[in-house]
Amino acid sequence: METTTPPPDYSLTMDQCWALLDAEVVGRVALIVDSHPEIFPVNFVLERRAIIFRTSGGTKLWGAITGKPVAFEIDGYDAHEETAWSVMARGEAELIENQADRDAADALLLEPWQPGAKPYYVRVAPKALTGRRFKVNRPDVWTTRLSDQRRATFE
Repeated sequence: METTTPPPDYSLTMDQCWALLDAEVVGRVALIVDSHPEIFPVNFVLERRAIIFRTSGGTKLWGAITGKPVAFEIDGYDAHEETAWSVMARGEAELIENQADRDAADALLLEPWQPGAKPYYVRVAPKALTGRRFKVNRPDVWTTRLSDQRRATFE
């Protein structure tokens, strides 16, 4: 019988997850649209332990406010530490209709990147927040794509 050592636990604490979320400006929101998953990049801010993004009327807005579960994800790579990380929030989305709440998001500099009107503010209040960080394999400089971020350690 072969035994293997389980991998170490690389889980991030809730506070670490919130800190990583707070340091980023772009994430991906996953929604159920027409009975299948769709993923949309969004810029966002954190306000009172909630993720807020703006959108126009359309697929993203409809998917966010239909009462189905949503997920929000960010990830990154630290070339100096040679570690990668990922944070996943799961919960429900709601349309922010209160002007004071919209003003609070605007005060945090929630400004859309894409041109055009983005009059709808959406809040994702996580019911679950998880994350992990792990050491990445050192790349083989000769066979790794030039765009691979891990190469920065050697260049």
